[in-house]
Amino acid sequence: MYGRSSHGMTSILLSAAGLPSCLSHAPPSASTATKTRSSVKKLRKMPRKDAISDPEQIMKKFLDKIDSPPDEDCIICMEKLTAASGYGDVTQSKTVQPEMVGKLKKCGHAFHMLCLLAMYNNGNKDGSLQCPSCKAIYGEKTGTQPSGKMDVYTLPHSLPGHPDCGTIHIMYTIVPGIQGPEHPNPGKPYTARGFPRHCFLPDNSKGRKVLELLHVAWKRRLVFTVGVSSTTGETDTVVWNEIHHKTEMGSNKSGHGFPDPNYLNNVLAELAAQGVTEDCLGH
Repeated sequence: MYGRSSHGMTSILLSAAGLPSCLSHAPPSASTATKTRSSVKKLRKMPRKDAISDPEQIMKKFLDKIDSPPDEDCIICMEKLTAASGYGDVTQSKTVQPEMVGKLKKCGHAFHMLCLLAMYNNGNKDGSLQCPSCKAIYGEKTGTQPSGKMDVYTLPHSLPGHPDCGTIHIMYTIVPGIQGPEHPNPGKPYTARGFPRHCFLPDNSKGRKVLELLHVAWKRRLVFTVGVSSTTGETDTVVWNEIHHKTEMGSNKSGHGFPDPNYLNNVLAELAAQGVTEDCLGH
């Protein structure tokens, strides 16, 4: 699978709370790698900006109510928007009625407001919404990554396809633990196979931008999650969360290394799909 500083930086250490691809490389030796400053301490959970907000207030924040709904289906419940929500019997609300329809403010897609409320209550409840149609994100999306550590080193060696710069080496460390309420099986242990996991980026301007955004994704608990391994089928284990990392330095025979001229653009798109863009930097 796929795994900042100014040019010629001499040391980087970024540590944060969070969630995986496996590599057999050992950590870099002191003679070939340097760390950078420690910027974020290990945390168990990221604070959620809107975690205390009433879910119904989240609906009002991101939706405009439609008085005359279009004659089309709600893609959440598959009932007509001109009819009542299919979640009317299972989702109770004091202010959102089954027949209410709302339009998301940025993308304009329409849904039963009760359907979106049910979707929100079934998720992280982190104060964010994601459009079921176009995947546009409203608010700050966070994930379910377990606690851990993200260390960053620089190496003097070049990656294939990037001969004019050194290498950024990211090392993710997560240990086994107990699942929290946000995980598939709260209270049950989860495994963490193949850690520490080692990932690589070219130490050029675009590679450093990707690193900064990965740092944001790590702090938001978006890099890993607890689920089912796609390679072994193991359940209740730490797995990658749709942000591909390059885990090999010397070749790309497996698809997890270099050269890969499209990788940096692809991972930027994957980060953007999680709501992590350049607009997040410096916030």
